[in-house]
Amino acid sequence: MTHGHEPVSLLKFTATVVDILLMFAVPIYIRGWFLERNNFPTQFSIYKLASFLLGILSAWIAIGFPVEPLVHLSLTFHMVQHLLLMAIAPPLILFGAPALPLLCGLPQEIANCIVIPFLKWNVVKRILRLLTHPAFCWFGAAFALIFWHIPAVFELAMRSQWLHLLERISFFGTGILFWWPVIQPFPSFARWPRGMIPVYLFAATLPCDALSAFLVFCDRVVYTSYLHAPRALNLSPLQDQDFAGALMWVTETIILMVPAVVITLKLLSPRTSHHDAFAVQNGDLWSRHTDDTPTVFFDTLPRLRR
Repeated sequence: MTHGHEPVSLLKFTATVVDILLMFAVPIYIRGWFLERNNFPTQFSIYKLASFLLGILSAWIAIGFPVEPLVHLSLTFHMVQHLLLMAIAPPLILFGAPALPLLCGLPQEIANCIVIPFLKWNVVKRILRLLTHPAFCWFGAAFALIFWHIPAVFELAMRSQWLHLLERISFFGTGILFWWPVIQPFPSFARWPRGMIPVYLFAATLPCDALSAFLVFCDRVVYTSYLHAPRALNLSPLQDQDFAGALMWVTETIILMVPAVVITLKLLSPRTSHHDAFAVQNGDLWSRHTDDTPTVFFDTLPRLRR
């Protein structure tokens, strides 16, 4: 697959940059995890460490070998990359509660002189408050999913390395945003009541189902670039499209519905119901979901570093 007149080395360059970032992120997180485990032993279990490392591994597989070289040959591998970047790597990384370990794993001079002042800047706090609002998270992920699969946009990204890079960044970035209200990684604060999250997850299946159904039941090849591409699988372009749509349909539904069921069961459990009833009586349930609570983490950063 050609990419116009863009430099062939771009993908190698971006892959190298990502590898370097991942190479630094892992030891920084591990160092911070060991430091913070003494302060928050229940929040930084070995499972959190394993989850973060699996998430990083999933992202690395998505943008590296063997997935990336096959994305331009098969729509199925494009869907695999999409699933890894939006639905698998982000929740695994967020379940590892990466904010504090990454911050505390940095050299103290960098954290105190650069990162913490930047995060405490009012403009940054307002932007982060907007970005982590569940409504923005949901619509951002849905927009990225639909926009990049519009045939004309998809074909442009297939021919442009820069657009293809932007596509992968947007998949991963909106994936992180989408899963933020679901995982609610420590020490962030919820913006919506927990009972809204199953609805949030169920609603997210709708754009995925629509796109998947369109690919599965369409009687023509939607993305014409694959008509003339070498076959990575023993499938015709139309069969490859059907398989890609089915893969996305089944996988996304399972990934979205499992946490929705788990959260619902927890909310319906007698212990949770008693806790919520107590919170309502004391006026605490909704007070935790105000627009000001996300600033609490940033206000306590200096204290966490001491």
